[in-house]
Amino acid sequence: MMYSIKDKKLSTKGWERIAWAGREMPVIKNIATRFQKQKSLKGVRLAACLHVTTETANLMLALKAGGAEVHLCASNPLSTQDDVAAALVVKAGISVFAHHGADRNQYYKDLEGALALKPNYTMDDGADVVTLLHTKARNLLKHVKGGTEETTTGVIRLKSLAVEGKLAYPIIAVNDAST
Repeated sequence: MMYSIKDKKLSTKGWERIAWAGREMPVIKNIATRFQKQKSLKGVRLAACLHVTTETANLMLALKAGGAEVHLCASNPLSTQDDVAAALVVKAGISVFAHHGADRNQYYKDLEGALALKPNYTMDDGADVVTLLHTKARNLLKHVKGGTEETTTGVIRLKSLAVEGKLAYPIIAVNDAST
């Protein structure tokens, strides 16, 4: 397992906070239970670039329960919860690349860490991982089948790529999806 986090010693506190948030997320809990039985994501390699919070942690746990191999990096270093990152690494065995307050160099190293998985799906919040795939990591695009984008800013960036004919794989704009 690969990771780059602030301090593994923060994992106990982070795990307690993840569990607390999970009790308030019954839908994700139900999905994780179903995924655990079905293993419908077996073989999926997912690079997720999201806010590293207790809520995101519960999503990552559900995806792992479904059989996915997950690499998580922070979409915003200022929202990263270092204890949560540590808990995902230590208690759940999920590769995390996130540091609260990371500078630009560390931020891009963390993005690259998530892409080391050679993902076949992406989950992005701001289109940074997708942009990196389309610029400096084009050799990985052959593995990618699809992705999601969570923000309006990211969707604007991706629509620009699409208009130029450069968007290499389909991406669902989460905010436009009917749920």
